[in-house]
Amino acid sequence: MQASAGRAGKVLLVGLIAWWGPIALVVLTTGLGSVYSQEGVFFSQVAVITFGGAYAVLAYVGQEVVTRFSVATTDVVAGLGLAESTPGPLIMVVQFLGFLAAYRDPGSLPPVVAGTLGALVTVWATFAPCFLWIFLGAPFIEQLRGNRALNGALAAVTAAVVGVILNLAVTFGLVALFDRIEQGELANVTFPVPHLSSVDGFAALLAVAGFLALWRFKVNVLWVIGASAAAGLVYRAVT
Repeated sequence: MQASAGRAGKVLLVGLIAWWGPIALVVLTTGLGSVYSQEGVFFSQVAVITFGGAYAVLAYVGQEVVTRFSVATTDVVAGLGLAESTPGPLIMVVQFLGFLAAYRDPGSLPPVVAGTLGALVTVWATFAPCFLWIFLGAPFIEQLRGNRALNGALAAVTAAVVGVILNLAVTFGLVALFDRIEQGELANVTFPVPHLSSVDGFAALLAVAGFLALWRFKVNVLWVIGASAAAGLVYRAVT
C-alpha cells in the first residue's frame, strides 16, 4: 500500500508538470489576460471539477463560455449539433468552442491561426488530466470499490448529475425551439422565458419526430441524428 502511494505521488508530480507545463508556457508567452491563457485556465478547471460525462459537463461549459468569451448561446447549440452529427465523443464540442473564442478575439494573429491555437490549448487543458487521473487511480481501483463511504458519495453525485443533464436539455431545447428568449426572475433565481410566438415550427416538428423515433419505434440514435442533420440541411437550403 505504501509503495503504491509512493508511485502515485510520483505519477501525480510528473503528470502535473506535463499537464501544466504547456499551459504555463502559454501564459508566460501571451500574458495572463490573453484568450489562450483564459482558455487554458478555464478548461483545466472543467477537467477537474466536473462529473457525470459530457452532458453534465456541457451544462456548465455552455453557461461559462458565454460569460467568459465571445461566444453566444446559439454558438454553443450549433457546436453541440456539430458534435452530435460527426464521429467522435460529444465532449469534443469544447474544441469548437475554444476555436470560436480565439477566432473572435485573435489579437494580432490571423483569425484562423488564433482559432487553431485556441482549439489546441482547449483540447490539451481538457483531456490531459484524464490520463493523469487514470494512472493515479488504477492502483487503488479494487480497494476503492469496497469503500462504502466513497460509493455513497458517488451515488449522490450521480443523482445530482441527473438534474444537471436536465438543465442542459431545457436550456439547449429552448434555444433550439425559440428565436426569442428573455431572462425571468423569481425569488432571486433567474430562468429563461421563451416568447411562444417565436417558436421555430420546423425545429419543433423535428424534435417530436426524433423523440417518437427513439422512444416509440426504437430507431438507432445514429440514424435519427443523421436524418435530422440531413433534414435541417435540406430545409435551410430551400427556405
